[in-house]
Amino acid sequence: MGKGKERMCIPVKKDNETIYHIYLEESFAKLPEYLGMLGIRNKRLCIVSDSIVDARYGDEVAELLNDRCSKVVRFVFPAGEEHKTLDTVKLLYRKLIENGFDRNDMLVALGGGVVGDLTGYAAATYLRGIEFIQVPTTLLSQVDSSIGGKTGVDFDGYKNMVGAFCQPKLVYMNITALNTLNDEQFFCGMGEILKHGLIKDADYYEWVIEHMSEISERKSDVLKKMISASCEIKREVVEKDPTEKGDRALLNFGHTIGHAIEKLMDFKMLHGQCVALGYVAASYISYKRELLSAEEFFEIRDMNVGFNLPISFDGIDTNKILEVTKSDKKMEAGKIKFILLKGIGHAFIDKTVTDEEILDAVNYINADCHIMD
Repeated sequence: MGKGKERMCIPVKKDNETIYHIYLEESFAKLPEYLGMLGIRNKRLCIVSDSIVDARYGDEVAELLNDRCSKVVRFVFPAGEEHKTLDTVKLLYRKLIENGFDRNDMLVALGGGVVGDLTGYAAATYLRGIEFIQVPTTLLSQVDSSIGGKTGVDFDGYKNMVGAFCQPKLVYMNITALNTLNDEQFFCGMGEILKHGLIKDADYYEWVIEHMSEISERKSDVLKKMISASCEIKREVVEKDPTEKGDRALLNFGHTIGHAIEKLMDFKMLHGQCVALGYVAASYISYKRELLSAEEFFEIRDMNVGFNLPISFDGIDTNKILEVTKSDKKMEAGKIKFILLKGIGHAFIDKTVTDEEILDAVNYINADCHIMD
């Protein structure tokens, strides 16, 4: 694997100074210890979670943190992307105000990407900013949304249209939480993991493919190596470009078309599944431009099948997908910043992708068009 031996403690830096650590553990037991290392004493903590994660882990995490803090409260909202809105943030603000939270207090995002994004946005905006930590419990959030400080909520169905950059004080991953995910939720995270290899590390991409059976069986040692390597790739990208002025946009590989499908499916398809469809479409454009070989392109497409990710969709008009891409937040001066591949492991930003190329690629993954090879 291109990134070498896995690390269980990964520092994330800004201007060559460590701003937080990513910890990979096998329980929640060390969370109070790491909070103590941050000097957290006598703070109020608000654990933010959704209804599913709170039912599974809320009591355990609250009990662990009770002795570390002056007060622990919990804010729980209904599970689902449809609740990642300003209305939910407003309810969280009210909870914080009613419990006297000030700038010295802290939020704890316990859950998947929806919880982490919403909590981070609330932390960035409550009293002009309070601290928060990420405790991601899904594979997708562990390798993607919990790292890098991008926070936000959806607005009128448009993904992450309202947001802010707000770095966590730490990211704490309990790898055993992945054992409680159903197959759809688990493999959803593989969309982002495969994406990391495709944009930055061909050796890692091939390693993931070679370990498909162990990953599918959720073998702990293999999952640790995989998550550690993906975190290293994302860390490297966000350190170089913390506010997405340049190469951090490479992490959006598959997202332009993926977000459009996600919106038009009313979020009934999971984010990682939509990203996987989006990167098949982007790879198709790369293939048609002769930047990818036929062998490379079909490997990218077919590995989705191996990891229970989709290679096609149905029930959405292709032209509507194109229309929604025009509202993508990654637009610059009317041009879409599209991420393409020049071989596996080598992504680049391109602003010349035409409407015709997008339509052709979307038609390729549209099962209603009946042109899949």
